[in-house]
Amino acid sequence: MTEFFSTFDNYPKWEIAIELGLIWLFVYVVFRFLRGTRGAGVIKGIGIFFGLFLVLMLFWRSTESFGRLQVIFQYVISYVAFLLIVIFQPELRQAAIRIGQTRFLRSNREPRIEFVECISEAVDFLSKNQFGALIAIERSVRLGGLVEGGQMLDAKLSSRLLQSIFWPNNPLHDLGVVLRDNRILAAGVQFPLAEEGSLPARYGSRHRAAVGLSNESDCIVVIVSEETGVVSIAIEGHLQSPIPRDRLTAVLTQILEVEEAVQGEQIASATSSDKAEAS
Repeated sequence: MTEFFSTFDNYPKWEIAIELGLIWLFVYVVFRFLRGTRGAGVIKGIGIFFGLFLVLMLFWRSTESFGRLQVIFQYVISYVAFLLIVIFQPELRQAAIRIGQTRFLRSNREPRIEFVECISEAVDFLSKNQFGALIAIERSVRLGGLVEGGQMLDAKLSSRLLQSIFWPNNPLHDLGVVLRDNRILAAGVQFPLAEEGSLPARYGSRHRAAVGLSNESDCIVVIVSEETGVVSIAIEGHLQSPIPRDRLTAVLTQILEVEEAVQGEQIASATSSDKAEAS
């Protein structure tokens, strides 16, 4: 142990402090990102593994015994990086999606108010009548490969059309709808299911499909429960439930940054008016 700590004597104290701060920040960001995901349990196990590894390394450096175990252990450690990539593949993909969602990388930041109002009106009707619904709102990550198995519509979005799609006995009402811009891209789309146990048992296949799709893309998925009429939203692999019907417009507006787009339009309109008055 003395030999281990003596290796730090040659480093400036400020450099050690900065390095420890960066390591702590990295660990904090990783834990915060993995909190609430299946990776949280895995990272705990890996932490225990590396703790034991550190103890064993300190022990082996003080003795020349167990040489064969040391060689085997070094080979195992060399493959840990590949193992981590395989284990955390869904989390790494989601992290890449979140990086792409940063404001300065987004190309489409002008969602329309009518778009949100159409969805809210349709969901309000479906919720009151307890008609199940699953609506995916596409953002920067395109869902072209997913919709190929559904029924392509490419129809202008309207509240009545959404209501009719999820009307009972409609052949398309059991699966999901994908919205792109201001259009209904496809209906009858099968969404990928989240893993068993990722949601409480009270949630059904619609909620699992919503969470599963939001795990693999940056889309927003609105769910209406057929059993209770409760409205929920899945985003970034997390389920927000229940969402009051009268709050759905505000929630979607906040997520889609409609308010920011409206403010930009108002500023542009005010600027145009000022220029007109000046002229």
